[in-house]
Amino acid sequence: MTEQIKIDFEKTIQASDLSEGDVSLKKKFLNSFITKGFPSKKLENWKFLDISQIIKKDIGELSFFNDYSPINKVDESVFVKDLEHNKIVFINGKVERINFKYEDQDKIEINESSKLEEKFKNSNSLIDLNNAFINKIYKILVKKDYSLKKPLIVYHLTNNEIQSKNINLRLQFQLEQNSSLKLIDFFNHNSEKNFINTFYDFELKKNAILKNYKLDKLQNKNIQYSFNNINQDENSVSETFLLSAGSSFLKNEINSNLNGKYSSAFVNGIFSIKDNQQHEIRTTINHLVENTKSYQLIKSVLEKNSKAAYQGKIFVDQKAQKTDGYQLSRAILLDETSEFNAKPELEIYADDVKCSHGSASGSLDENSIFYLMSRGLSYQQSKELLINGFILEVIENITDIEIKDLIKKMIGFKE
Repeated sequence: MTEQIKIDFEKTIQASDLSEGDVSLKKKFLNSFITKGFPSKKLENWKFLDISQIIKKDIGELSFFNDYSPINKVDESVFVKDLEHNKIVFINGKVERINFKYEDQDKIEINESSKLEEKFKNSNSLIDLNNAFINKIYKILVKKDYSLKKPLIVYHLTNNEIQSKNINLRLQFQLEQNSSLKLIDFFNHNSEKNFINTFYDFELKKNAILKNYKLDKLQNKNIQYSFNNINQDENSVSETFLLSAGSSFLKNEINSNLNGKYSSAFVNGIFSIKDNQQHEIRTTINHLVENTKSYQLIKSVLEKNSKAAYQGKIFVDQKAQKTDGYQLSRAILLDETSEFNAKPELEIYADDVKCSHGSASGSLDENSIFYLMSRGLSYQQSKELLINGFILEVIENITDIEIKDLIKKMIGFKE
């Protein structure tokens, strides 16, 4: 891999207009990735799902250079219907469309840049890889006192023109004081055997509200990693919803830093996987000042030969008195070949806090199935009703009614 990645890196540099300083910084990140390699089970945070082995098994040799010169046709049939929305469309890692037609244009700024920042230099090797190969960083600023009138959907699309490629994406959002954004990440991949590496960075100023919904529903054979860093000032709110169902392998990481008093972070997620899929959610909520709140609820429905993991950590700094932190994961295993791993963590250095965590897994209650069948339902209908009831709690935590209805329809939820 070392020789190939160096060759691909040189192609990336030749195709760019980077300054000498930026090239030097990218080389530092490249060398860091080469030294560390893809994460493996040797690392505590990757003990359950080994992406290094998965890439070797499912993809083999990766190519790390993407040619961004071709223009990809946008297939509008994939756009979400029945929901007016703004759009950013990525195809094969390249932005092909940006449309904020519903918004006041003087209230938002959209910029692209090739310049890196070193503030994530001590991060994991996949962020090093992203830093080394990222082509453009897209920055979206929502100005003070402005709430977007319509949701923004970021379409992550690939087509069958690429295979065995590494695609790196980077988006940065800054929400100024009293602003708000509803953001939907919609994944629709028609390619196979690619590794898609995405990094989101959010800055939430005082009283800002972020609602982010990540929807990986459509079946595909790609391997995905998504890292989301959220910095929150006083009285800001972040709400993250994860539907983890479509990709062959998917790991979502959420790192939330509650830097201001009365800031809150909510993470809700659903695993719905089968047929050798492997998915993981890892969350770290850092309570760094007093009077902050977090809530995490992850539920899993695992079918034959599937494997899921949830690692959730609540960290409470010694200054973070009056912290309120809650975390719960529950899993239903529908087949004896399915597997669920949980690692809940509390690391608390303050004494006036209210924190709890828990995890449970098991099969569907056969007595409940028998009861429903005695009322006239078939075995399959009884299972579906119980599963719907199981995941309903997570869906009901979605605070936007319009998006909640969209997700229910996408899942095929039957009330």
